[in-house]
Amino acid sequence: MAGETIEIDGREIRLSNRDKLIFPDDGISKAVLVDYYRRIADIALPHYRDRPLSMQRFPDGIGKQGFFQKNASDYFPAWIKRAKLEKEGGTVDYVVVDSAATLVYLADQGMVAPHLGLSRIDRIDCPDRLVIDLDPSDGDFGKVQRAARRFHRLFSSAGITDFVQTTGSRGLHVVVALDRSRTFDEVRKIVRDLCRKLADKYGDEMTVEQRKSKRGDRIYLDTGRNAYGQTAIASYGLRAKPGAPVATPLDWKEALSSDMTPRKYTVANIFRRMSRKEDPWADIRDHAVSVDRLEKLAP
Repeated sequence: MAGETIEIDGREIRLSNRDKLIFPDDGISKAVLVDYYRRIADIALPHYRDRPLSMQRFPDGIGKQGFFQKNASDYFPAWIKRAKLEKEGGTVDYVVVDSAATLVYLADQGMVAPHLGLSRIDRIDCPDRLVIDLDPSDGDFGKVQRAARRFHRLFSSAGITDFVQTTGSRGLHVVVALDRSRTFDEVRKIVRDLCRKLADKYGDEMTVEQRKSKRGDRIYLDTGRNAYGQTAIASYGLRAKPGAPVATPLDWKEALSSDMTPRKYTVANIFRRMSRKEDPWADIRDHAVSVDRLEKLAP
């Protein structure tokens, strides 16, 4: 139905072109996209609030050229929260998602995949998350799981609670909550050292080599998201991939199970999962650790 107006959080949002196919090969319309973000908001918002958002938009569906957008558009409603943050040579007026209404409005604007900064806007230079992206060089997800298990054992050996999620694409993200005691530059160096340590130990399975031609069939340990202005796919964010997969937080038993795949959960089955299982990341902030503890793990 075109032109429907709905009310969420006391905000009226006029929805347009609801029948437009956003995932054309799967018959998934904008109405489904909007409804997904409306329904997932209660679970997702604790992970989104106070973070700068980068929007991956596909106004004409994922079969057409999409684009990344950091600056809030001039026509966005005034009630959408913004944060003006510095970049080299200027500023960026980011959207900050603090309500279901904002998520629904952005979905109606064709935002398929929300990407979030690793720090919160009140201390933007100091990350409260580190992310290690386990990126396979081939289609063997078992290698990704083995790499994730090695990081999990490393962090567990130091009494650090780490978290894991599917990316909705090809790999897994291993995540540690931080106490915001160090800057991005400091954290990035420590994360690189940790990854280099494991890559040196398990050189036949993992690599920190940025050039694809040098990786062979090893898992690439990507630390590039741990920098000011960089982002990672948001928890419960959709991906612009066939089937509308969801970047899904997991517990470690799930993540390492034989039936797990990086696109296992989709817009079609994620709510069935959530009806049976609470958000495994619900208490992630309670497990924030001092970066000093991570530094002791580095070589």
